[in-house]
Amino acid sequence: MASADSEAIAQLREAVRLSPKNLPLRLAFADALLGASRAGEAEAEYRAGLQHAAEHAGLKLGLARCFLAQGKNSHALVLCEDLAQRPDCPPRAFVLHARLLVGIGEIKPAVESYKRGVELDPTVADPDFASRLGIRDEPPEPDLETDEDESDEGPSDPFPVDDDLDEVVDGKMRAAWQGPEDEPSLDLERPKIQFSDVGGMEALKEEIRLKIIYPLTHADMYRAYGKSIGGGILLYGPPGCGKTHLARATAGEIKAAFLSIGIHDVLDMWIGQSERRLHELFERARRNKPCVLFFDEVDALGASRSDMKQSAGRHLINQFLSELDGVKSSNDGLLILGATNAPWHLDSAFRRPGRFDRILFVPPPDSSARAAILRLQMQGKPAEDVDYDHVAKKTDGFSGADLKAVVDLAIEQKLREAMKSGIPTPLRTKDLVTAASAHKSTTRDWFATARNYALYANEGGAYDDILKHLKL
Repeated sequence: MASADSEAIAQLREAVRLSPKNLPLRLAFADALLGASRAGEAEAEYRAGLQHAAEHAGLKLGLARCFLAQGKNSHALVLCEDLAQRPDCPPRAFVLHARLLVGIGEIKPAVESYKRGVELDPTVADPDFASRLGIRDEPPEPDLETDEDESDEGPSDPFPVDDDLDEVVDGKMRAAWQGPEDEPSLDLERPKIQFSDVGGMEALKEEIRLKIIYPLTHADMYRAYGKSIGGGILLYGPPGCGKTHLARATAGEIKAAFLSIGIHDVLDMWIGQSERRLHELFERARRNKPCVLFFDEVDALGASRSDMKQSAGRHLINQFLSELDGVKSSNDGLLILGATNAPWHLDSAFRRPGRFDRILFVPPPDSSARAAILRLQMQGKPAEDVDYDHVAKKTDGFSGADLKAVVDLAIEQKLREAMKSGIPTPLRTKDLVTAASAHKSTTRDWFATARNYALYANEGGAYDDILKHLKL
C-alpha cells in the first residue's frame, strides 16, 4: 500500500510540474502529501497554490491542517478564523476551528463553530468530538434507559482531550495558560542593496527619504523643527510588486540593521507569549539603532479588533500599538515599515499619527521598471538580441513575480524544444513575448477588490492612489 501511495504521489508531482497553475491538481497533490504524513512538503504546495489564488478557501483550509499537523496551532487558528468569516467557508473548516478553540479553552465558541459546520454538511460530523463538547447528535429515545450519572449539562471536563490537538490541556494549564520562555530567533541583516538597485518607484523612494532617511542623515535640521528621528510607513499594494525588496533597500540606503518579521515569528499558541515575543523583537531593534523593523503581512498581526472574537488577538494588537507608541521605551532611531496586501483589514488605530501615519501605495512596476526587472531575471541565462523594452510593453500590469514567471515559462518552452532537437538555443524576444501572452497578470484580482474599497470605503482619501492608478 505504501508503494502504491508513493507512486500516486509521484504521478501527481509530475502532473503539477507540467501544469503548475492547475489549482485543483495542486490541491489534490497537497492533500495526498498531507494524507501521507508529509506535512512539510504539503505546506509548500498549499503555499505555492495560494501564490496564484490568495483567497482560495480549499488551499487555506489545507494549509491550516498542515499547521495543526506540525504543532503550529496558533497559525492554524488565524487561518480558520479568517475562513469562518467568509460566506464560502468549507464546512470542514468550522469543525477544525472548533478543535482549535477547544485547545485554548474557548468551549462555547467551539460548540457554535462545530454546529455550524455540521449544519452545512452533516458528513463532517465527528460523534466522538461532539460528545466531548456535550453535543447530542440525536435526542435520546424515550424507551431507552440512561445511566444515573448522565446529565444534560455536558461533559464533566470542559477541556476535552482530542487526538488531533498537539497539546493536552491538564489542570496546570487551566490555572495558567503560559508557554515556554523561548526567545525569538531572528537574524539581524545588513542589506547591501540600495535604492539604486530598485527599478522605478521614484515617488515612493522620495516619501521614504523624507520620513525615514533624511531624519537620520540630517538629524540636526529635523530636531530644529522638533521632528523625532523615526516613524512608521505602511506599504500596500498587490502581491509580488517589491514591497519587501523596497524595505530591505531602505535599510541598505542608510546602512542600518534590518529585522524582517512575519506572522510566524510572533504568534504563539500560549496566551501572553505572542505579546512577549513582539516586545522582545522591538527591544532587540532598539538595542541595534538605527534599525529598520519590517513587518510583512502586517494585517495578520493588526487585524481590525471589531472583527475579532478572541480576546487574545485583541491583546496582541494592543501590545503592538503600545510598542509603536514607545510607551515604555523610546523609538527614536527605530524605523518601522509594514507591508500588506489588504490595508482595509488593518485596525484603524494603526493609522494614527506616530504609528503607520504614512500609507504608501506600491503599484505594479511601470514600463521602464519592468524592463529593468527582466534584465535582472535574465542574468546568467542564454539570451540573444532580447528587446527588453518591447517585452515590457507587452506586460502591462505585471508584477515582479509575474515577470519572473514569464521568464520561467520561456525557459521551459526552450527546454522542450531542446529535448526534441537535442540542440539548445538562446532565448529571444519572441520567446518572452509568447510566454507573456500565456501568463495572466496576478494583480488583476487584487485590483478588482481594491477598486471596490477605493470607491465605496475610502474615508479620508486613504485609497486615492488606487483610483489614480486605475484612472477612475
